[in-house]
Amino acid sequence: MQIPLVDLATQYENLKSEIDAAISGVISSSGFILGKEVAAFESQFSLATGARHVCGVSSGTEALHMAVRSLDIGPGDEVVTVVNTWISTAFAISYLGATPVFVDIDPDTYQMDPRALEKAITPSTKAVIPVHMYGHPAPMTEIMEICRPRGIRVIEDAAQAPMATVDGQQVGTIGDIGCFSFYPSKNLGCYGDAGATVTNDAQIAKRIRVFARYGQTSAHSHTEIGYNARMDTIQAAILLVKLGYLEQWTDRRREIAQIYAEKLETLPVTVPGEAESAKSVYHIYPIQVDNRDAILKELVADGVQAQVHYPTPVHLQPCYSPLKYEVGSFPVAERFMSRTLSLPIYPELTESQADFIVDALSSAISRCSHNLVKAPA
Repeated sequence: MQIPLVDLATQYENLKSEIDAAISGVISSSGFILGKEVAAFESQFSLATGARHVCGVSSGTEALHMAVRSLDIGPGDEVVTVVNTWISTAFAISYLGATPVFVDIDPDTYQMDPRALEKAITPSTKAVIPVHMYGHPAPMTEIMEICRPRGIRVIEDAAQAPMATVDGQQVGTIGDIGCFSFYPSKNLGCYGDAGATVTNDAQIAKRIRVFARYGQTSAHSHTEIGYNARMDTIQAAILLVKLGYLEQWTDRRREIAQIYAEKLETLPVTVPGEAESAKSVYHIYPIQVDNRDAILKELVADGVQAQVHYPTPVHLQPCYSPLKYEVGSFPVAERFMSRTLSLPIYPELTESQADFIVDALSSAISRCSHNLVKAPA
């Protein structure tokens, strides 16, 4: 049996007639740039998230970039975020000449540690970017309590977490701006690159829309130095189809996560938990295991396309060496990232496939070591 990390081929086969019709509709109309499907998706995503304003953009990276730009953050400013994220979170800060300031994570949820955040704030701190990693919400209640009284803006990186909630409120709508990615493997993914920002602030929404569309406030009137960061119409059409399935896909991801938790209970691995006020959407199912690299190699050889998200913490990437962080700067995140591997999780995964994955993992652990002790929860 061969089990991919994400099975996009099966998903397409299940939606083939709807997807093909959506793409054909765009081609027939020739509305390739800012066609009607873009506005339609923005409207539907607004309803789905509860955010008043949605701007479709060309990628999740550009969503973050436009969000930071819209808050007039620049040289001399600091923006706090985590190190166990994809590099785009930090790049969005660096693009504007601001300085990323990194903090450690909570060992139980793998999200930003509010105590570390509070210690990292300086007079130069202009914003915080909590990342809802792996589909689990960051501790937004605590983060907002720290940031609001200080006038610090909050940009939520919700790229991995559409429909995740904190106390019943969807992530992306709690801070000043939420940023989503629709990269193909995401819970809501298109067939290329696309993203979106959401906000309840009309002025921020207006600025992002201007920046993303060549700095135009009206046709041929460029009031800002803008970017070509528009959402592609074909991608919007695909997302409109898939958005109708997102709720049931999310429910299925949660079912699979529960299946994994039960089946992995007897193995020497640490499974992801869920904070009391949070509902994860399990974009990724990250377990922790000793001898990770050897076990991953065995899993892949056995047909399970597990993966590591992500091998190197952001602060140890060569491009951020000028910030002078070192190994050991963020011990919780560094330990977690040295031990984590992601098991396949997607709505089409069957229980028999989950059994195969767990059996393969058990076998891999046995082959790699006879002395593994279950890691602390």
